[in-house]
Amino acid sequence: MLASKQRKAKSFDWILTFLRVKESAFLERSSHKYIIMTVACFIAVICLSLVLVSYARPIYPLPSKMSHNERQALQTSRPYNIAHRGSNGEMPEETAASYMRAIEEGADFIETDIMASKDGVLICFHDVTLDDTTDVAQHKEFADRKRTYDVQGVNTTGFFSVDFTLKELKALRVKQRYSYRDQQYNGKFKIITFEEFISIALDAPRVVGIYPEMKNPVLVNQHVKWPGGKRFEDMFVDTLKKYNYKGSYMSEDWHKQPIFIQSFAPTSLVYISNLTDSPKVFLIDDVTIPTQDTNQSYWEITSDAYLDYIKEYVVGIGPWKDTLVPAANNYLQEPSDLVARAHARDLQVHPYTYRNEESFLHFDFHQDPYAEYDFWINKIGVDGLFTDFTGSLHSFLEWNSPLDGDSKSASKLLHKIELMLSSLKN
Repeated sequence: MLASKQRKAKSFDWILTFLRVKESAFLERSSHKYIIMTVACFIAVICLSLVLVSYARPIYPLPSKMSHNERQALQTSRPYNIAHRGSNGEMPEETAASYMRAIEEGADFIETDIMASKDGVLICFHDVTLDDTTDVAQHKEFADRKRTYDVQGVNTTGFFSVDFTLKELKALRVKQRYSYRDQQYNGKFKIITFEEFISIALDAPRVVGIYPEMKNPVLVNQHVKWPGGKRFEDMFVDTLKKYNYKGSYMSEDWHKQPIFIQSFAPTSLVYISNLTDSPKVFLIDDVTIPTQDTNQSYWEITSDAYLDYIKEYVVGIGPWKDTLVPAANNYLQEPSDLVARAHARDLQVHPYTYRNEESFLHFDFHQDPYAEYDFWINKIGVDGLFTDFTGSLHSFLEWNSPLDGDSKSASKLLHKIELMLSSLKN
């Protein structure tokens, strides 16, 4: 029996070596004749693998069991497809299902907002209150939890996540934010933790980046206390380190586990710059909204002087798209020069948020989301887009900026076969 297993292992080693040689040769020769010959070899290899393995076991390995070298790398040759709260145009936002759907649809990065529970667990949730996207109002046991807190200078009333333990939050179910979107998944999914979110990215069948936001750090630090005097930002970075997220933008470590850290709070970004070298993005809100923690105006934080300051801590900015190209009566006006000034300082620009629905599309785009993507990518020149509809952006990018054409498809086929054989060997 041992000898038989050794023979099988040697056979698999030969097959995997064969595949790697073929893939290398393929990248050097791209004629259609060679493609046909190579595909024929693929079929032969598959048949051989089925003969070698006669006992029942899964065809594909669990992604968490795969090394990063065995997964398709993150593309960096075209603007990033950033799944805003997952594919939340289709599924309830910030749920496991929404993120898995976004990965299936081709997201480069999955984006999330990080809040905290009363007992200090980091969770994926956008709002400071639970009212709009959970069924908390239906839980009579929580009726006495409604509070009014000052949130960025505004008295806000509702059920705050910081007043619930993780166990209590897990008892809630998430629902779709917008009534005009698919409601069939309401009540089916739970709030997930930051660690669960990270696991979804790491378990993807290809390299998928994460794009977490430290949400409302001032509020969280006021209401949640951690041992040892640690603050929200410390716990956030500790979680990233636990899962080995590290490395400056485009470094080898970053390519293995890509990440952008985002925040509207400049002091939080400056603070964590001493804790991690992972790339950071400074989010910029509407012109009427000051920064969360420093109370600076939009005009201050987009000035040349401030861009010169913040570029020492961040690799990019994430502005609301209507501040880059203002609109009047739902028609676009002249673009601002913020993109050009950011690029002059080697800062990336990742605007938010792109949505397919007619109510979010300016008249200039004639209810066509692809026309909007074309405008922002090819005329404005942004480097990444936060979208609620990951599949739409992926389709646009594939049609307009394909990755290597035929060689990409054949190489992906080789890659899938190699993964299958690796699973059978292990």
